[in-house]
Amino acid sequence: MFLTGWAAKLQLLLMLLPMRYAEEMPNIDSCQPHPSCHACIRSHLSCAWCKQLDFVQPGESDTGRCAPREELERRGCLPSEIIDPQSEKHILEDRPLGNRTQPQTTITQLAPQRIALNLRLEEEQSFKVRFRRAEGYPVDLYYLMDLSYSMMDDLENIKRLGSDLLAALRDVTTSVRIGFGSFVDKTVVPYVSIASSKWKNPCPTVMKTCQPPFSYHHVLPLTDNASEFESRVSQQHISGNLDNAEGGFDAIMQAAVCKEQIGWRNVTRLLVFTSDGAFHTAGDGKLGGVYMPNDGQCHLDAQGRYTKSHLYDYPSVGHLAEVLSQSNIQPIFAVTGLMLPMYEELSKLIPKSAVGELKDDSSNVVQLIAEAYNVRRKEESTKGRMLWVQSLSSTVNLEHSSDLPAGVSIVYDSHCGDLETYRNKNGGVCLGVHVNQLVEFTVRVKASRCLPEPRKLIFRVPGVGEELQVELTTVCECQCGDTQTNADHCSGGHGNLTCGVCRCQEGYVGQRCECKQEEVADAEATCQDVNDAGLVCRAKGQCVCGKCQCNSPLCKCDNNGCERHNGQLCAGHGQCNCGRCECHANYTGSACECSLERSGCEQDGAVCSGHGQCVCNRCQCDAGWFDSHCSHCADCRMPCEEHRDCAECKAFGTGPLSGNCSAFCNQTVEMSPAVHVDETWCQTKAEDGTLFRYHVEKDGTGRVTLMVNSQEGPSKQTFQWVLGSVLSLVFAGLLFIVGYRIVVEIYDRREFSRFEKSSKRPSGMRQTTRCFGVPPLQLSIPSTIIKKREEKREAMLSSLILRRQLCWASFPSNSNAIVIPLGSGSL
Repeated sequence: MFLTGWAAKLQLLLMLLPMRYAEEMPNIDSCQPHPSCHACIRSHLSCAWCKQLDFVQPGESDTGRCAPREELERRGCLPSEIIDPQSEKHILEDRPLGNRTQPQTTITQLAPQRIALNLRLEEEQSFKVRFRRAEGYPVDLYYLMDLSYSMMDDLENIKRLGSDLLAALRDVTTSVRIGFGSFVDKTVVPYVSIASSKWKNPCPTVMKTCQPPFSYHHVLPLTDNASEFESRVSQQHISGNLDNAEGGFDAIMQAAVCKEQIGWRNVTRLLVFTSDGAFHTAGDGKLGGVYMPNDGQCHLDAQGRYTKSHLYDYPSVGHLAEVLSQSNIQPIFAVTGLMLPMYEELSKLIPKSAVGELKDDSSNVVQLIAEAYNVRRKEESTKGRMLWVQSLSSTVNLEHSSDLPAGVSIVYDSHCGDLETYRNKNGGVCLGVHVNQLVEFTVRVKASRCLPEPRKLIFRVPGVGEELQVELTTVCECQCGDTQTNADHCSGGHGNLTCGVCRCQEGYVGQRCECKQEEVADAEATCQDVNDAGLVCRAKGQCVCGKCQCNSPLCKCDNNGCERHNGQLCAGHGQCNCGRCECHANYTGSACECSLERSGCEQDGAVCSGHGQCVCNRCQCDAGWFDSHCSHCADCRMPCEEHRDCAECKAFGTGPLSGNCSAFCNQTVEMSPAVHVDETWCQTKAEDGTLFRYHVEKDGTGRVTLMVNSQEGPSKQTFQWVLGSVLSLVFAGLLFIVGYRIVVEIYDRREFSRFEKSSKRPSGMRQTTRCFGVPPLQLSIPSTIIKKREEKREAMLSSLILRRQLCWASFPSNSNAIVIPLGSGSL
C-alpha cells in the first residue's frame, strides 16, 4: 500500500531533518590546548602531546604541543615524538577449559583467570570470557531442616535420606559430600515459651517428647559417608516454638559464613532449606528485645550451636542475598504448598536460587534436589504452579563484584550458542546451557575518571568455585621517557626536562629557565600594551622573562588561536598564521572547513538535482526543496499524484481533465489488464468509483509511460452482488406462491368434480355408498370453496346428513354394519 500526498511528504521530512541537523551541528567535544602532557591526555580521547624539543618556537606557548595526532604530524612533529597512549589488555593467566577425563583438582570451567587492563579515559576495552560446565564437577550439599513440631513426620523420612541423596547426586558427579543442620527460632519471648515445663518439652501435648528450643544447630559437617549422615540425623528430635514463622534466616547466615565448621570446598555449593512455615526477617527481633543488626559473622560454639541469637537481629533479605552470593552458595527452598508463593517471591530477590513444592512428609525431597540442580524442565504441580522453570546448573550468569570503582562502567554481551547477542549492563546471562556446552561473554569496560591506585575486579559465575581477576589501572600520566635532571636544554642545567618541557629549579623562570626570578620582578610592565587597556599579553598568553609567551610579541599574532573544525586546527586543511587559517588548495572558509569539490552535490549527472547551489561540497536547496541532493519538494506532488488525472482521462475518458485531456497530458498510456500488479503501482479511484491501478515509467529522455490496469471497484461489485441476491430471493418467493396456488386450485377442482359425480348416482346406490362404501377421504369437502357455488354445496351437504341419519335408523340394534362417522370436514 502506498503513502501518497502529505503523509509521504511528512514522513520523508521527519526522516531527513535529524540527519541534516546532525550534519550542521558543530563538534564542541574536541581536543583543546593544555599546558602539560598529563592534562592533555586526560582532557579528550583524541588529544596527543608532542615532546619534540624544537616543536615550539622561543616565546611560543607550550600549550601548542597538545593537539590531535594528525595535526601534530602536519605541523612537523615526528611520530616517534608524539605521546598518544592507548588502552592495553594483557592476559596473565588462561588455563584451558577442562573435562571429566582430567583429575578433579585441575578441572577448569571459567577462562581466562587473570587479566590486566590499562584504560585511557573514555576509551572502551573489551575481553572475552569462556565458560563450559564440566561433566562430573564436585558438589557440596548442606541440608538445613526446620525442626519445629509441625515437621515431625518429615524428620522420620529425613533420617533415611542419606543413601538416596548421595545416589541421586552421584548420577551427576563422582565427588559429592552432604552435611546437616537444623533450626527452630530465637530462644526469647515471644518466639518460644520460657516457662520451665515448656522449655524442657515444648511439644503441644505431654504425650510427645521434644527437645528444648534452639536457634540453629550445626549437626554434621560435609561428608561423603551416607551411614554417618543417617546416624547423626537419626539422633535428632523435634522441637517447638510459639508462632508460625521460623528463624531460618539466622540458620542460613551461619551456614554461609561458618565455612570452616561446615567444611565448604571451592566447588559447587548447594544449601537445601526445608520448612513448612514462614520466615522472620530484619526488624522482627525487636519484639523480643533484640535490636542489634546482624553482623554477618560466625558465632558457633564447640557443639555447633548459634550462641548470639539473643543479641543479633535476623538478617535482611538483601544482606542474606549478598552473603550467599559472596560465599558462592546456591539455595534451594523446598517448602510445602501453602508457603510456596512466599518463597517464590523470596527467590526472585536471591540470585541463583530455586524453589520447589515439598510434600507434607518430605518424601519427594531427593527428587526436588536432583531436578533443581541438574534437570532443565517445566513440571506443573497439583496446584497449577510451574516448578523448576530452569535448573540451577543450566543457567549461567557472569557477574562482577559489587564494589565497582566510581567512573568505571561495564557492559556484557552474551553469546549463548545461537546467532543472537544479548547485551546487559548488570551481567551476562545464558539459559538452558547443557553440560560441555561452551558459552562466551564479551565484557566491555570503560573508565571516565582516573583511579588513584590499581583496583581489582572479580568476575564469577554463581555456583562455580572459580573466578576471573581483572587488575584495572588508568592511563593518566605520560611516560615520555626523556626525563633529564639539570638538562642542558634548560639553559645549561637550570631545570629538569620532562616531555619536552623544562621544569625550572627554584629561583629560575622562563620557557627554558633562562631568567632569574629577582631580575624579572617588574617584567609584567613590558608585557602590557597601552592600546589594549593595559592587559598583560592581551590576555592571550603569559609574561615570562618580560616577554609574552605566545606566538608573537605582545600576543598580537597567535598561531594556535585559529578556528577549529571537528576538533582540528583549520580543519586539518590549512596553516594557522597570526590567528587566521591559510587554507590548502581546494579548501576555503574561516576554518578551511569548506571544500571546493562538487562530487558530494552531484547525483545522476545533475548538481543538487537542479534545485539548489553547491556550497562547500554540500547542497543548499532552494526554497521548498530538501534532502541531501535537493531531490524532494515539500509543495510538489508525488509521482502518483502528479499523473493520476492523466491516467484516468486517457484510459477511461473521465476525471477532472476529461474535457481537455490531450492539451494537459502528453504521457503515453497503455492498458494492461493482465499485467502483474505489485506494490510499486499507484492505486486510486476514478470519478465513477471504479478502482484502478497504474504504473509510472520514465525513461532517460524524460518520456513518461503510464501502464493502467483497471478493475471494478469493490464497492460497486458488492452492491451488485447484494442487489442480485435480494432480487433472486424475491423472484423465488413469487414462484413458490404462484406454484402453491396452482396446485391448490387443481386439487380443489378435482375434488369438486368427484363430489358432483357422486351426487348424480341412483338413490339406492347413493344410499349404500354413502353409508358404507365411500372412504372418508373421498368425501371430504374441498378446502377452497368457489364463491359462486357456495349455496348449492351447502344444500347438498344438508341432504347428505339427513340421508345418513335415516340410513342409520333403518338398521337393527344388533347389526354389525360398519359405520363411517362424518366429522366437520366429511360428507
